[in-house]
Amino acid sequence: MEFTVLLIEDDPSIFTAIQERFTQWSLRVVGVSSFQKVMDDFIKEQPQLVIIDIQLPAFDGFHWCREIRMHSKVPILFLSSRDHPMDMVMSMQLGGDDFIQKPFNMEVLLAKVQAMLRRTYDYQEKKAELTTWNGAVVDFSKSTIAYKEQTIELTKNEFFILRVLLNHVDKIVSRDELMRKLWDDERFVNDNTLSVNVNRLRQRLEEIGLLDVIVTKKGLGYMAVTK
Repeated sequence: MEFTVLLIEDDPSIFTAIQERFTQWSLRVVGVSSFQKVMDDFIKEQPQLVIIDIQLPAFDGFHWCREIRMHSKVPILFLSSRDHPMDMVMSMQLGGDDFIQKPFNMEVLLAKVQAMLRRTYDYQEKKAELTTWNGAVVDFSKSTIAYKEQTIELTKNEFFILRVLLNHVDKIVSRDELMRKLWDDERFVNDNTLSVNVNRLRQRLEEIGLLDVIVTKKGLGYMAVTK
């Protein structure tokens, strides 16, 4: 299967460098015809992954992340030349799956993209799988949790974290293990990114009444508990 990557980047030299390197790994990289009509290209290309620069003409990357998340759960990776910690926090809260600061190492970017594609589409090809947890029904094929007549959808990262924790229910999963499983290689992981994703998962669960079901074991990691 050939994967299509939509690269929303206004620097021609960066776009060309990424396109040339990714093509060597059979990844099709396409750009946008207009920075005011990004969604037109997204709908036309139906990419398997999106890379978005934060600083763009017309609307910033956060705007386009919101627009894409209204229609799709496709993996989204942010690029930014700014070094403000809130950029990373904002990108995660809006539904981004990862964040890389410019200037970046091309091999690190490629490794992250390949890991995100494997993680996302390997799971999508598996058969439907249901499990129950604290009275909730977790559907791993749809990334949804149903509890007391309410259903929520999780992002790829939220779903992946929950799945790992539920595979070790009532047991502590270390932060290092989560990072290795989530990003394949913990050297490329910012510790704050994991914290943001776990906190966001907790907030989603609390929305449907699942309170205190993921606990932090200080200095050790996290645990999905049964009540």
